[in-house]
Amino acid sequence: MADAKVIPFDDDRSRGGAQRPPRRRSGPRRPGEGVKARDVKAAPGAPGRLHGDAPGGAARAGAAPGAEPSATEGAPAPGAGARAGSRAARRDTVPEQALPSEPRGGSGSWERRIAGGLAFLRRRLTGEYDVDDFGYDAELTDQVLMSLLRPIYDHYFRVEVKGIENIPADGGALIVANHSGTLPWDGLMMQVAVHDNHPHGRHLRLLAADLVFMLPVVNELARKAGHTLACAEDAGTLLERGELVGVMPEGFKGIGKPFSERYKLQRFGRGGFVSTALRTGSPIVPCSIVGAEEIYPMIGNAKTLARVLGIPYFPLTPTFPWLGPWGAVPLPTKWTIQFGEAIPTDGYPPEAAEDPMLMFNLTDQVREQIQHTLYKLLVQRRSVFF
Repeated sequence: MADAKVIPFDDDRSRGGAQRPPRRRSGPRRPGEGVKARDVKAAPGAPGRLHGDAPGGAARAGAAPGAEPSATEGAPAPGAGARAGSRAARRDTVPEQALPSEPRGGSGSWERRIAGGLAFLRRRLTGEYDVDDFGYDAELTDQVLMSLLRPIYDHYFRVEVKGIENIPADGGALIVANHSGTLPWDGLMMQVAVHDNHPHGRHLRLLAADLVFMLPVVNELARKAGHTLACAEDAGTLLERGELVGVMPEGFKGIGKPFSERYKLQRFGRGGFVSTALRTGSPIVPCSIVGAEEIYPMIGNAKTLARVLGIPYFPLTPTFPWLGPWGAVPLPTKWTIQFGEAIPTDGYPPEAAEDPMLMFNLTDQVREQIQHTLYKLLVQRRSVFF
């Protein structure tokens, strides 16, 4: 493998290596195919997708035995007609699989899942799905990639999320997080945390070094999941479109640091992420991740082997490479991801993005906030694994 070429985030030059895949849509949507899953908004607090109707047939409270039914008994409750009409209207627009007509786990539920799966496969085979000019495939991410990562998120790392309300409900925002763990599991878990916990179902678009896009298979999956190169051009474009963008300014220095330096933030570069946020007027949301440092305790680095393989580092852990493939299994640590209060940038003039002192101060503010939160979470943590 050739030497990895890392594109600094604060470099304003155009991206060179990886090319954006063309927009893949082979034809118009067929009539009667139904709306996409991401276009259906679920009503909160209900089993399935929508609220069920209020149970009917109950006797009036306190009615005497044998008493004559009143004139209003048996008539629909006030507003019931409106609810029924609303539900009927929803049936006209919402796919049948979204309506809780049968209890979960019934035969109808399985039939709808099978039908949905077959429809998904048909769209995959015929090419009737959309990707943006960065290669992001929202349907594949929602239906497949998140489903594969969710068991690891819920049951293996048992991620606890705090401060999700600090992420804006809409509009562009830059989420800045610490980076650690030898392999970038922290970025993937942060993506699942936003996807599954944000009340408005927002998606996080991560910025990655170009080494990610040089690896076979990983390159394609990263594009499909919405990741793109860590350069100012791509970040600015996504923020201007109102997307959530995630960046880990420590880069390889953070993810490949030895275990003895765990939870000690490395240098945040030259403040390129702050410059991009200032240009687009996007708020900066600090994010602190505890638990990733211990999944692969890095006790050594085979630098010569890393140079031969063309990678930034070759980790030596208590299990890898001594146990072979089994040594690549991460330890099941308990994670906490906390999103801090957003730092607004829309109050600065346009020329502020060129002020090095302002960029230094904002970069230091974000870094100190993340570091302080890490220490606070570590004090509150009972155990690495529980």
